[in-house]
Amino acid sequence: MMGQATTDAVTAARELAPELSARAAEAEELQTLPRDLVERARSAGLFRLATPRALGGRELPAATIVEVIEELARADGSAGWTITIGNASSFLAWLAPDVAAELVAGVPDPIGGGVFAPMGRLTPDGTGKFTFGGRWSFCSGSPHTDLFFNGAFAGGDPRDWRLAVVPAAAVRVIENWDVSGLRGTGSHDVVIETVVPEEHTISPFTQPARHDGPLWRFPFFTLVGAMFAGIPLGIARRALDEFTAFAPAKFRPPSPSPLAEDGDVQVALTRAEGRLRSARAFVFEALGALWDTACAGDVPDVRRRGQFLLATQQAMRAALSAVNIAFGFAGAGALHADQPIQRCFRDLHAASQHIYFSAAASKRYAKLRFGIDQPTFWF
Repeated sequence: MMGQATTDAVTAARELAPELSARAAEAEELQTLPRDLVERARSAGLFRLATPRALGGRELPAATIVEVIEELARADGSAGWTITIGNASSFLAWLAPDVAAELVAGVPDPIGGGVFAPMGRLTPDGTGKFTFGGRWSFCSGSPHTDLFFNGAFAGGDPRDWRLAVVPAAAVRVIENWDVSGLRGTGSHDVVIETVVPEEHTISPFTQPARHDGPLWRFPFFTLVGAMFAGIPLGIARRALDEFTAFAPAKFRPPSPSPLAEDGDVQVALTRAEGRLRSARAFVFEALGALWDTACAGDVPDVRRRGQFLLATQQAMRAALSAVNIAFGFAGAGALHADQPIQRCFRDLHAASQHIYFSAAASKRYAKLRFGIDQPTFWF
């Protein structure tokens, strides 16, 4: 049964990929994924890859999630990013099961979203509820999100960092997304001013999920990493494939030979391919160790999680190197808006700005190796 679900998820991504690729320019113009493509992805189950099966989700193996997102990101970086963020519905696993079931009953097959940065206010009102308000930037997929998971410190206490679950009806989207990369992700600002019951708040950074299963033995940011890892791998694969397709027919005067016969180009491509494929193998190796531990009933230890953090950081570095090489050698023709390589370049550099891929994240692995004390919930 699980094998069939796994195959279907990857197949669904591959079947949707050609249209995501063909309509990437449309998504950029709209500044969000076209609504009909959103609904096709929803119908294919691509927004519930990591949602508990008890809530109608697929709850797929972590490696399969990487493969699915990789396929989508290869088709279009913005689509891959949007669908990844839409899988925030997986965070329902941190709610009490009956509370999560009630939310899903009100919004069947929900698309998740939100910003976990604590940019809001959660103020207890003395009745078991919170007044919740604030403004959050970079809220990807906001035009079609059903359930928002947005961050705040409860009572202003920085030790009590929570996400509050809020339905779309209580959220105002400020359409101000106008950037260089990931232009089709609808990552607008959102404003919330509402009241939420305490049971609709979660503390995933410090508390385990309330559902059981291998995925829910991953700490929060480990799960986030599993969902993000496919993005750089997919975007960079598209860039290198595009480059190798046109280089044999591209001439750069005064040379009479095609670009593919340039020795410097050959060496650069070889190194880019080697780095990207090695990084991809490292991701699956490190993720496999985590998965084996989780399937045995244990929470992966800090050492294994640190290895996976290193693998995802290396995936981004290798991917950036690949798109930089492809874009750099492609010449001025790659600047045209209809050329996928320039979109890959813009999208990946935008994705690399996410806090998960930050320099601070890279330092966490080094601190772990050096035995330097640090908060470990970040990985």
